[in-house]
Amino acid sequence: MRIVIIGGVAGGMSAATRLRRLSEETEIIVLEKGPYVSFANCGLPYHLSGEIVAREELMVQTPEQLRTRFRIDVRPESEVTKIDPVQKEIHYQYQEETRTLTYDKLLLATGAKAIQPAIPGLREAANIYTLRSINDMDQILLKMTTSQQALVVGGGFIGLEAAENLRKAGKDVTLVEAGPHVLPNLDVEMARFVEEEMRKHGIKVLLNRAVTEFETNKAILSDGESIPFDLTVFSIGVQPDTQLAAAAGLQLGLRNSIKVNEFYQTSQADIYAVGDAISVTNQINGAESLISLASPANRQGRQVADVMMGLPRKNRGSIGTSIVRVFDLAAGSTGLNEGQLQQAGQRYQAIHITGKHHAGYFPGAQPLTLKLLFDPENGEIFGAQAVGNSGVDKRIDILATAIKGHLTVADLPELELSYAPPFGSAKDPVNMAGYAALNLMEGFSESLTPLALKEAQAAGALLIDVRNPLEIAEAGAIPEAKNIPLDQLRDHLSELPLDQPLIVSCHSGQRSYLAERILRNHGFSHVKNLDGAFILYQILFPNEVLK
Repeated sequence: MRIVIIGGVAGGMSAATRLRRLSEETEIIVLEKGPYVSFANCGLPYHLSGEIVAREELMVQTPEQLRTRFRIDVRPESEVTKIDPVQKEIHYQYQEETRTLTYDKLLLATGAKAIQPAIPGLREAANIYTLRSINDMDQILLKMTTSQQALVVGGGFIGLEAAENLRKAGKDVTLVEAGPHVLPNLDVEMARFVEEEMRKHGIKVLLNRAVTEFETNKAILSDGESIPFDLTVFSIGVQPDTQLAAAAGLQLGLRNSIKVNEFYQTSQADIYAVGDAISVTNQINGAESLISLASPANRQGRQVADVMMGLPRKNRGSIGTSIVRVFDLAAGSTGLNEGQLQQAGQRYQAIHITGKHHAGYFPGAQPLTLKLLFDPENGEIFGAQAVGNSGVDKRIDILATAIKGHLTVADLPELELSYAPPFGSAKDPVNMAGYAALNLMEGFSESLTPLALKEAQAAGALLIDVRNPLEIAEAGAIPEAKNIPLDQLRDHLSELPLDQPLIVSCHSGQRSYLAERILRNHGFSHVKNLDGAFILYQILFPNEVLK
């Protein structure tokens, strides 16, 4: 049997090597239009700054290595021009020669390509680059030798990683994002931490502004501002690379992705597809989704190899777990965010907690802010987001596993996580998120978001800040807040109106929850805890904090 794979890197090469491990008799041919068939494209930005020092470290496998170890016939610089599903033929171009190849089974791993909108001057400019391949990286590195002013267009993963590494390389960096915040997988308040980190390290971050025109060494923004540059990394997203599939008559789906069934089969017999080119089922809400990430692509490559060799594997879908590092901060997410839940009309509750990545009394403890999204009726976990200097990956991975395992928020306090002071806390932030969610579900607490605070105050609610006066003097205060330190709250209950809505706040939300319980236990029935407390308020409204 001959299996032909179009495209290498994650999905294609995972499939090819798994196929060989399953069968020594199967003929495996990989056609790759570029010169590199197996490279670490997620590592490309880090070579720009030299954090990944050697270029060779990015080469996972060469064609020669794959041929020697796996007996895989890898043909780089072989661009497929046509697929004939009836004759089971592939036409491809190698150098100046057009060649034809037959197949028994065909796997499409054509990936995604950078979105290139019709912006005047974009295609004509000689100093605008994308960052998807080794060749892209080489061109940017060459340009960096004569460039100082770098512009990054787009605030997704690649945009942020490019901006960070260009800055580390000593360039003056401006990042332009058309949306209201960077990292669209995060919600606005969590993304603000990342934006603040970028600004702290000297990157100019411009939001809610799009590039409308490129001129020579200058970008014109939608608000009329002109941004000078001598190097631009253009990274506003990717789209499935499916021209071959469309021309071959394969059924397409969301944003022209290839539609596949649970066995990765396309609408044409004996043609399969994996990776960024296909749409998948979101395991949480069942919606057709595009999840362009390396981990799902690698998993799909292995699974489709099993399917083609007759093993009972199924594509269960994905939940989109991801993480990015921006200087000293990490931001991770899994599952759905608030925007997706609102768009779907899904009932949900959000909570934020702030803790330490390991025991607070142990040296080096770093703050970690965790957001949990769940169904307030049955406790189903919809998604989670976290930002912090350390420990973000651990918590997001735990919660991603919880979602995959269909755990609820009631299960989170029951998770037995490894603990010693250098590694974690006796009550891990994941455990604490479960406790906080249960308090809301069971009526022991009621929360209010910082975004809804002004409206509540305008309607007559009284905000009580239970931090100590020294804390407020150092960090600042929320407007119109009455300060009653937590330890003195019981002595001032007579000063508070029983019939007026009360909102309690502290630094992170823990002391204000205690204040809420004190007030409720003393007959104050209209009490809410400010979700995320002062930490969240100041990141959302830095210019409104009173100092």
